[in-house]
Amino acid sequence: MSIPTTPRRILRLLAACLCTAVASTSVQAAEYRFTPEPAYTPAAAEEIYKPLLEYLSKATGEKFVLAPAANYASYWRDILKPEQTDFSYDEAQFADYRINHLGFIPLVRRSQATSYTLLANPDFEDKSPNALLSSRIATMPAPSLGYAVLMQIFPDPVQQPDISSNAASWRDCLDIFNSGEAQAMIFPTWMLETFGNPSMVTVFTSREFAGPAILASPDVPEDVRNKVRDALLNVEGAPELGDLLLELGITRFVPAEAKDYAGAQAMLSGFYGYKK
Repeated sequence: MSIPTTPRRILRLLAACLCTAVASTSVQAAEYRFTPEPAYTPAAAEEIYKPLLEYLSKATGEKFVLAPAANYASYWRDILKPEQTDFSYDEAQFADYRINHLGFIPLVRRSQATSYTLLANPDFEDKSPNALLSSRIATMPAPSLGYAVLMQIFPDPVQQPDISSNAASWRDCLDIFNSGEAQAMIFPTWMLETFGNPSMVTVFTSREFAGPAILASPDVPEDVRNKVRDALLNVEGAPELGDLLLELGITRFVPAEAKDYAGAQAMLSGFYGYKK
């Protein structure tokens, strides 16, 4: 018994439907990479940011995966490359650089401003930063904003303290300081409410910068950017993000604009690879 031949027109229709289905599946399967500043080890970042990526995936219908950098050196190197990520979470200097050099679009920022405080043991109470020239200062590696602030405090490479920049997180800096391995540290000011103690004295506090921002690559479709922005502006209604927001010092996100970060990239001017 022979099988009837399918008319060519039906074959073409079936092929078109198949292509449409494949294209639709491809769109649904698209992944967006999220790269936060490496203030944590990659393993810690996976755990810390997991609730946020799950929240964004659920709220937008898209898929988000973490693309963490191993350290600040590799993070800065990757920023200098095109197409290194789809979304980033950056302090002011990196946000301004991405906006001006890579066309990234700021979506939201932490409502609280950022500053850094140079803290020391009680021996340095009422003394100027120069009193620390023969001391060790703990910090996150270059070109983190804390390290960049230190370079502004001590701009002369011949007269600088012993800068210990091997910490894997700001809490590591605190541990190094508390252990006595360093006589001072540069530390995010907002974290002092949680981790400050009477054995610390303030030597210097930097100017304020706009809070860290979540930015989108110009290659991300506008509708996806808008969905992400809307989801982030409503995180207060997501109890599953409570621990994350506490960890990052976020009470809420507010809309971010390029002007919020204008000029902050100058903090990177002393680091290799920087182009104005």
